[in-house]
Amino acid sequence: MLLTDQHPHNKSIVAGILGVPNVGKSTLINYLLGFDLSAVTHKAQTTRNQFHCVLTIDHTEIILVDTPGVHKTTQEMNKRLNQQARDGVESVDVNLLLMDLTKDLGKQFQEFFLNFNSEIGKTWVIFTKKDLLSLEKLATLDLPGAFTKFQEVIPSLEKFYVISAKDGSDVHLLTGDLCDIAQEGPHHYMKDAISNKSERFFATEYIREQAFHCLDQELPYELAVTIDEFKEFNVNKEEARKAFISASIIVNRPSQRAIVIGRQGSVIKKIGTSARKKIEAMVGGPVRLNLHVKVAPKWFNNNKLLEEIGLPRATDSRRVWRQR
Repeated sequence: MLLTDQHPHNKSIVAGILGVPNVGKSTLINYLLGFDLSAVTHKAQTTRNQFHCVLTIDHTEIILVDTPGVHKTTQEMNKRLNQQARDGVESVDVNLLLMDLTKDLGKQFQEFFLNFNSEIGKTWVIFTKKDLLSLEKLATLDLPGAFTKFQEVIPSLEKFYVISAKDGSDVHLLTGDLCDIAQEGPHHYMKDAISNKSERFFATEYIREQAFHCLDQELPYELAVTIDEFKEFNVNKEEARKAFISASIIVNRPSQRAIVIGRQGSVIKKIGTSARKKIEAMVGGPVRLNLHVKVAPKWFNNNKLLEEIGLPRATDSRRVWRQR
């Protein structure tokens, strides 16, 4: 819903952030926002839901739609991740297709094109992670030639940028152009709003993010997080906000439960401590965080649980079982 009584020069634009897994979509969003809102790990498919992130430059509201990485899959959960990416480009003004300069560009583009499986409108290609390449290596890449080849497959590609979301190199060129094409009109979000998702949602993201960091290679992606209870106390101007959160880490097998808990609870304690710090920074006050580990065999095929973590059925979904 548009807000009224705004500055007459206000403008707004919605940009969808697309790409295969691990190209730096969430890193770019966090850089633009100026803090870590979107979960970031070195593991693919960290982002599982599409959601809006909001920043304002002068009088221009830029709404970024973060989406999961597009990839080839036959697993039900991953089909729903791809659907989240497709849904994320609906009603956007421009798409930003990110590509990792440190990896084969042709393979990345082919993986995206073959698995996105939907029409894509006005799109700008964003070559990322230039900070990881030397000037000599960067000079050997024929990026104009690569872009021309991509444009032959997707004619709606308009132009490209070469940036680093780590040090911010040339990101201003991208944001400047976004502001230039933004349409005049009221902003969609209240002042100081940063997302269309709740703190409850980001609490699950931060817990899962820290689980990925702490477990490293010990656990595959068969892990989800649900919030069982989220209570706030002393929510007033005189006292700092306080929150109590009880959350469950869902795993596929009993052996994985033992890994997440760790010897004498060492791993889950580490996950809880790291996640609590991020959640406290978000809510602006102390947080009591209780974590539990639950085993739900083949939860990634459980329709009830998939919907609980925000993944509704995809257009290519198969029938999945529902827990009674």
